[in-house]
Amino acid sequence: MAQFLVMPKFGQATEESTIVKWRVREGDAVRKGDIVFEIETDKATMEVESFFEGTVLKIIVPEGETVPVQSPVAILGQPGEPIPDPSTWPKPPPPDTTKAAEPPPLAPAGAPSPSPAPQERGARPAEATPLAVSAAAMPPPVPLPPTSPQTRVFASPRARALARHFALDIRRIPGSGPSGRIVEKDVQSYIEQHGIEQIRITPAAKQKAIREGIHLLDLQASGTDGRIVVTDVDRALAERPKPLSRMRQVIAERLTRSATTIPHFYVTVAVDMTDLLMFRNALKAAGKNYSVTAFILEAVALTLKEMPAFNSVTDGRTSQWRSRIHLGMAVSLEHGLVVPVIRDADRHTLAELSAAIQTLVEKARQGRLTPDEMTGSTFTVSNMGMLNVDHFTAIINPGESAILAVASTRPTPVVREGRVVIREMMNLTLSSDHRMVDGAQAAAFVNQIKAKLEDVSLWKSLTSL
Repeated sequence: MAQFLVMPKFGQATEESTIVKWRVREGDAVRKGDIVFEIETDKATMEVESFFEGTVLKIIVPEGETVPVQSPVAILGQPGEPIPDPSTWPKPPPPDTTKAAEPPPLAPAGAPSPSPAPQERGARPAEATPLAVSAAAMPPPVPLPPTSPQTRVFASPRARALARHFALDIRRIPGSGPSGRIVEKDVQSYIEQHGIEQIRITPAAKQKAIREGIHLLDLQASGTDGRIVVTDVDRALAERPKPLSRMRQVIAERLTRSATTIPHFYVTVAVDMTDLLMFRNALKAAGKNYSVTAFILEAVALTLKEMPAFNSVTDGRTSQWRSRIHLGMAVSLEHGLVVPVIRDADRHTLAELSAAIQTLVEKARQGRLTPDEMTGSTFTVSNMGMLNVDHFTAIINPGESAILAVASTRPTPVVREGRVVIREMMNLTLSSDHRMVDGAQAAAFVNQIKAKLEDVSLWKSLTSL
């Protein structure tokens, strides 16, 4: 029985995803649990496995195409059986915009926001969207929604043929026919005007330019005899504008909105990490291996409890305090940046915090984070300490009031008790929303983090060493 593989829904906010790679081809046998394709949402790239066994009868959605969640992407069945019509698949329900249109009201400054009720022990979670559904159990046919027409270029067949022969983009040629239609004489005039027939190009390069739709005048000759060669076409292809990935589009939109709507200001302090790094080495010798990030996040969580204004958000008219501390930590990937979230970070021991960091970073680098693991942060830490930087500033994550930028730890000459000594120094820079906090508060906050990181007795008490 033929089954539709559908685009799964990962996370409450995900409405569409892009297939970035098919792991199977038409005719391949698939077993339950096999990875069939990879998708990119606006937050991460993830692998999708099959819930059924069978043969791939048809791939409906090619690589690179974005479709709504719950849309059919392929058909699985037995070789030789009839392939159902994808248009009979019911149209995915439109996203619920009634709740998203109005943001939840913000509480007055200082008022605690109610914590979400914990899930009752033994309660069943909401069922996930199935990946495959039997074609026999489908509802009556539903017509496909009409597609929006693409922009058309009005040109005669002879004009198109002549433009193609000379590797010209027909859209670049002005038309003189009725309603701007491009006719053959327009192409001939363009050829004469730009000396197209005098341009020398190898047959292989010309064929590739025609195949890839590259305009001849966009190519620059690098051949020794002044001819355009294949490498010139390859260079033009490499320089051709390409759409940003979904991840980069979301990063661009969110950070542009933050930088242009939130009045940022910055406070930097230098932290003496010498004693803490020595203590960390002692912990490692005792079999307790903690990253520097774990100490920083712990110090931040403790300070957020003491100064809740930094665990709040404002829209410029009202403020909302978050009673729970969910720490985001920026993780750099090859194709962008993700911010996995450690929920209730202040309730974790240092060991639990360290384990959560390691798990989330590993999942981020493997592309296995779910959207729900990257939403809901109340404060973010961006640690570039491993990237050999002295200082940087970070843009506040929308929905938060501050972000902490952590630079590299370096041996630095400093004055201690009237003498110049070498200490391991690290710069912390706090970016704050000036609508929510002022300079004195920001200075106090970042200095509280500094004081905790420099207080080895605190870490001894937290690690029982």
